Amino acid sequence: MCFISFFFLFFFSLINFFFMIYFIMNKMVLFMEWEIISFSSMSLVMSIMLDWMSLLFMMFVSLISSVVIYYSKSYMSSELNLNRFILLVLLFVFSMILLIISPNMVSIFLGWDGLGLVSYCLVIYYQNIKSFNAGMLTALSNRIGDVCILMVVAWMINYGSWNFIFYMSFMINDFEMFLISMLVILASMTKSAQIPFSSWLPAAMAAPTPVSALVHSSTLVTAGVYLLIRFNFLLLDTIFLKILLLFSGLTMFMAGICANYEFDLKKIIALSTLSQLGLMMSILSMGMPDLAFFHLLTHAMFKALLFMCAGVIIHMMNDIQDIRFMGGLGYNIPMTSLCLNISNLALCGIPFLAGFYSKDMILDLVSLSNLNLFIYLLYYISTGLTMFYTMRLVMFLMLNDYNLLSIYNLYEEDYIMLKSMFLLLMMSVLSGSMLSWLIFPYPYMIYLSFYMKMMVIIVSLIGLFMGYLISQMSIYSLNKFLLTYNISNFLCVMWFLPNLSTYGLSYYFLSFSQKMLKNMDMGWSEYYSGQGIFYVMKNYSIFYYFYQMNNFKIYLFSFILWLMMLVMMMLMMI
Repeated sequence: MCFISFFFLFFFSLINFFFMIYFIMNKMVLFMEWEIISFSSMSLVMSIMLDWMSLLFMMFVSLISSVVIYYSKSYMSSELNLNRFILLVLLFVFSMILLIISPNMVSIFLGWDGLGLVSYCLVIYYQNIKSFNAGMLTALSNRIGDVCILMVVAWMINYGSWNFIFYMSFMINDFEMFLISMLVILASMTKSAQIPFSSWLPAAMAAPTPVSALVHSSTLVTAGVYLLIRFNFLLLDTIFLKILLLFSGLTMFMAGICANYEFDLKKIIALSTLSQLGLMMSILSMGMPDLAFFHLLTHAMFKALLFMCAGVIIHMMNDIQDIRFMGGLGYNIPMTSLCLNISNLALCGIPFLAGFYSKDMILDLVSLSNLNLFIYLLYYISTGLTMFYTMRLVMFLMLNDYNLLSIYNLYEEDYIMLKSMFLLLMMSVLSGSMLSWLIFPYPYMIYLSFYMKMMVIIVSLIGLFMGYLISQMSIYSLNKFLLTYNISNFLCVMWFLPNLSTYGLSYYFLSFSQKMLKNMDMGWSEYYSGQGIFYVMKNYSIFYYFYQMNNFKIYLFSFILWLMMLVMMMLMMI
C-alpha cells in the first residue's frame, strides 16, 4: 500500500510539473464544467480550473505527500493499522487537490470541509486524552471557517452561479463584495491559524510526525493562504485587508517569541510554521499574491524536511520531544543532522537556499512599500526572531554536550527515511532559484539604500548572537530572576490565546452546567419529581401496609376514636 501510493503520487507530481511548464509557456488556462443538476435559474456545476498556479501547487502537494508516505513506511512500521493511516493521508491529499483545482464555491467547500474532517481523524490517531483535546480544538476552530464558507455559498446564490471567477468584476465596489470579502478573510484566518485562532496549530502536534510534515507544511494551514490568493482581485482596497495585515504581523511576531520559550521540539517547528504563515498572509494583504505563493511553495519544502528530521530524532530519543534532553546529535545521526541544519538555514533565509529567494524579496518589497514604521519593525523583528529560535534549536540539538540524557537508543539511521529526506533536501536547496525563474517572467528591480538592503543581514546576525547567548545559559544566569516572571509567563503561552480560545470559553459554561447539575438535576428537580414522589409514595405504602396487617386492633381503635369524636361533638352542641 505504501509503495503503490508513493509511486502514484510521485508520478502525478511529475505529470503536473510538465503540464505546468507547458501552461506557463503558452499562457494557458483550462476550464472544465460538468453540470450536475439545474433548478429554476440556478445550476449546480462541478468545475475544474487548471492554470500554472493550481498545477504547480498540486505538484508540490503530491511530491511532499508521496515522500511522507514513503517515510511513513519506516516511521510507522510498528503500527498495526498502517493501511488505515495511509488511506487517511491519501484522503487528506485528495481533499486538498479538490480545493486547489476548484473555481467553484461548492466544491471548494467540499475540499475545505474534507481537510477539516480528515485532519481531526489524523490528530486523534494516537488515542489518548491529549490527542482527543487537540483534535477537538482543531476541529472546532476550523468549524468557524467552514461556517463562513457556507455563508459565502448561500450568499452567492444571488449571482446565479457559484463560480466566483466569473463575478470578480461584478463584486467590486458593492455590498456583496464587502460581505464576501469579510467571510473569506475570516475563513482563511481560521484555517491558517492567524490571531485569534492560533492556539490550535501547536496543539495539532499531537498527530504522528509524518502527518505534521504533510499538514503543517503544504496542505491544511496553507489552504487559507491559497484561498486568499485566488480571491485577491476581490480583496483589494477593503478595510479587512488592513486588519488582516495587522493580525498577521502580530501572529508572525507572537509565534517568533513563543518559539524561544518552548522546549517541545515539534511545537518549536509548529510555531515557526505559524510565523511563516503570518509572513505569507501579511505580504498577501499588501497586494502581492504571487510573492505569497512563491514563499508558500519554498516554505513547504524545507518545513516538511524539518518535521521529518524531528521524527528521526524523536525515534532515536525513545519518543522524548524535550530539547533539554538532547545534545550532540551530530555525532550520532550525521546525515539527519545535515538535513536538519540545511532546512533550518533555509528557514532563516541564508543566501542561495530556498527560503532566501522568497524572504529576501518580501523584505525588500516591504522596505519599498509606503507602510508605517510599526509594520516595518514587525517584519524585521520577526525575521530576527526566526534566526533567534533556529540558533537556539541548533545549539540545543547539535553543539551542546549530552544534556540530561546520556544514553541514546542505539538507533541506526533508516535508509527509507534518509532517501525520502534527501529528495526534500535537494528541493530545499534548488526550489527557490528554480521557482524564481518560473513564477516571475522578468526579475524585480529593487533599488534600496545600502543600510536598508543590509538590514536583513544585520537583523539576522543580531538574532544569531542572541540565540547563541540564550542557549549558553546556566542555572544561575542573570536573566532568570523573578521580576520578569509575569512577562515571561505571558510570552511563553502564546499571549494567553489557548486560555482565551479553549479554557476561557469552556470554563464558565462547564462550571455553570456543573452547578446546574448539582442544584437542579440532582437537587430540586429530584426532590420535586421522580425521587421526591418515590419517597412520598414509599412512606404512604409503608403506612398502608401497616394498617392492613394489623386490621382488628386498628378497626377497634378507629371505632373507639370515632365514638369519642361523636360524643365530643354532641357535648359541644349542648
